Amino acid sequence: MGRIICAGLGPGDPDLMSLRADRAVRGAKHVAYFRKVGRFGMARRIVDGMLSADATEYPMEYPVTVEIPVDDPAYNNALAPFYDDWADRLETLAVTEDVVVLCEGDPFFYGSFMHLYERLRGRAEIDIIPAITGMSGCWTATGEPITWGDDVLTVLLGTLSEDDLSTRMASTDALVVMKTGKNIPKIIRALKRAGKYDDAWMIKRGTMPDQEIHKISEMDDDENPYFAIIIVHGKGRRP
Repeated sequence: MGRIICAGLGPGDPDLMSLRADRAVRGAKHVAYFRKVGRFGMARRIVDGMLSADATEYPMEYPVTVEIPVDDPAYNNALAPFYDDWADRLETLAVTEDVVVLCEGDPFFYGSFMHLYERLRGRAEIDIIPAITGMSGCWTATGEPITWGDDVLTVLLGTLSEDDLSTRMASTDALVVMKTGKNIPKIIRALKRAGKYDDAWMIKRGTMPDQEIHKISEMDDDENPYFAIIIVHGKGRRP
């Protein structure tokens, strides 16, 4: 019997992968990873040059990403069969040999693999390799601690409504906003309403060679990068 091994790759810099994930990736005979149609895929890019020459690759291409709003029933109607199909494929591959599934960040923190995991539990042996989250890599890149003393940290998704975003932003000390992209104009409006705008930072492609760090108040209004996280540092109790 083989296993399905989900290797968390960390925030983007291959040097920040765990030793366990590194061993799994380099020793893999079968490697699956998510990507948008026509793209190389972020997870695949992180491990570029690490895969064995005889490894077989299985790109799992999303049928939809940002083309349909996540609250539109068509979004789940498109993705559910995609996850069903790949769960079946991975289960079949893992009958005799291990299959390594690549996942940027940590697999159990908003990772796409979670949807496969729910379908495969009880059907196959699954091994999850945890990793540094993307947000941890981003707040470290700013050179400032994200929380102090009794600060409360809130993690929000840019897909929430503007009202929900602004309400939750106003009630927290430190803040991380993920899934930004085309939601950035809405997130910025919410930051202004919550009084957090002047303290907000955007980290694009955190820990990667082309990383960029900007105060949002100093950026152009039309910048909507896909791989970006927005951060507001806490200012809490210090000795």
